[in-house]
Amino acid sequence: MQSVLAALLLFSTAMTLSAASSNWQQIVQERLPEYGHRNWIVIADSAYPAQSKPGIETILANTDQMTVLRGVMNILSHAKHVTPIVYLDQELQFLDEKELPGIDVYRNQVDALLMGKPPQRLLHEQIIAKLDEVSQTFRVLIIKTNMTLPYTSVFLQLDCAYWRPDAEKRLRERMAKAQK
Repeated sequence: MQSVLAALLLFSTAMTLSAASSNWQQIVQERLPEYGHRNWIVIADSAYPAQSKPGIETILANTDQMTVLRGVMNILSHAKHVTPIVYLDQELQFLDEKELPGIDVYRNQVDALLMGKPPQRLLHEQIIAKLDEVSQTFRVLIIKTNMTLPYTSVFLQLDCAYWRPDAEKRLRERMAKAQK
């Protein structure tokens, strides 16, 4: 009986992962209205670790990273409430084409897909720590792709699209003046 239950559980888990694999775009579109500034979407390489914080959801895309990045950036470009702040691993800049054939093409493709948004670069471990901290309060969606080049995950911190940092700064300055 236990082996039947174990097999059913394994089948159910496989079906869930398979459904997520084929429906990553639908999942992003369903989550996006719930998400706001401080939520994250990560388009990860295949070796990205499964993080264990409850606020982190990992789905498998079972496709190439450029397809997923292009799709997520397209979905975000139509969102009226959020816009991405892009983070890339600092290590990516130092990878050598001789050691990793295709890394130069990858970097060029990512730059083209970021739609003019300049990436912030942090060490990979710093970004992982940032996600760990953020996930204590806010939700993070990780979409694992079949990418097999190191340090190629793209991290998108969602920010408010209709209230820019410069407007927030002016508001805080007015508030500070009013308190004097």
